[in-house]
Amino acid sequence: MSIPDPVELAQALIRRPSVTPDDAGALGVLEAVLKPLGFACHRLRFEALGTTPIDNLYARIGTEAPHFCFAGHTDVVPPGDAKLWRADPFAAEIRDGVLYGRGAADMKSGIAAFAAAAARQLEKGELKGSIGLLITGDEEGVAINGTKAVLEWLRDKGERLDHCLVGEPTSTARAGDTIKIGRRGSMKIAFTVRGVQGHTAYPQNALNPIPVLARLVTWLDAEPLDAGTDHFEPSTLVFTTFDVGNPASNVSPAEARAACNIRFNDLHTAESLLRRAEQIAGEVAHETGSEIAIESSVSGVSFLTKPGAYTELLARAIARVTNMTPEFSTGGGTSDARFIKDYCPVAEVGLPGSTMHKVDECVAIEEINRLADIYAAILESYFSAPPQ
Repeated sequence: MSIPDPVELAQALIRRPSVTPDDAGALGVLEAVLKPLGFACHRLRFEALGTTPIDNLYARIGTEAPHFCFAGHTDVVPPGDAKLWRADPFAAEIRDGVLYGRGAADMKSGIAAFAAAAARQLEKGELKGSIGLLITGDEEGVAINGTKAVLEWLRDKGERLDHCLVGEPTSTARAGDTIKIGRRGSMKIAFTVRGVQGHTAYPQNALNPIPVLARLVTWLDAEPLDAGTDHFEPSTLVFTTFDVGNPASNVSPAEARAACNIRFNDLHTAESLLRRAEQIAGEVAHETGSEIAIESSVSGVSFLTKPGAYTELLARAIARVTNMTPEFSTGGGTSDARFIKDYCPVAEVGLPGSTMHKVDECVAIEEINRLADIYAAILESYFSAPPQ
């Protein structure tokens, strides 16, 4: 059995410019490594109405429980101005022990570590269970035709995941120093205040929506949502736009718009936060005689994998490799773990993420090898004594 070198595989993946929604052959590179190891590979292409089609890969070896699944994505964000990079962002150059390229941190090196760790476990002999890889090309995009669609396909096929590990770059300084055991939810709320346009010399004949919207924004911004919980930071509400679009200096506008993003912990639901916004907007509208319309969208809900047998198995395996105790965290943005949590316990362990989405995205070679060692230790522990 040929065990893939995680650094060389990471380079091969980076050299495929798989900017969402284009696969650019990245999944084929991974499939060519997994098939000789004995994985049954399924290329899955999904296209919801009105969306761009996305290619995904589901690979599994073994048919019995327990089924441990790695999850991640080969799609990357655009590199931006390539002239600002030290080298071609898709050349995967190594300089002074550091691998540069779009996707080096987020998260093609993590996927390469998946494959290397799986090969090491298979080399030990008969597998007492199953190893899966769920790899999407839609994590950096709208996330409709990716992990969520693959999970639905698995459910329809009767495939069960017992535990899942997402390889997002969730660590801080060194690979494995952090285990994400949950994520905050994320939602957008947009407000439109409708007033009455008028001449600025006769404000009594108009209803200027700007002071109304300013009052609403101030009220929502000033009142904390909560003080946090044992496992979550306080929820945050951040306004991202305040728009009028009025070019005239002698006309008060008819409308004013603002929008905010809320990152919320498990004390809230998207529904409860929307009700709160509607209540406050209703009071402002009543007091000012204006009309306030609200629109909302939710990109993820809050969830927590409570510390227990699975998270402790991960922590012990990491400690064996790194000689340090990882920190449990729920910070950061959203990930595809928000979909997986509905199917099985899920946690996230990956590389340091300080350069993800930046110019000169990079990761130290030793960190890639360290992550492969961590994943191999996790698999060894998992199949020696699966968490109940």
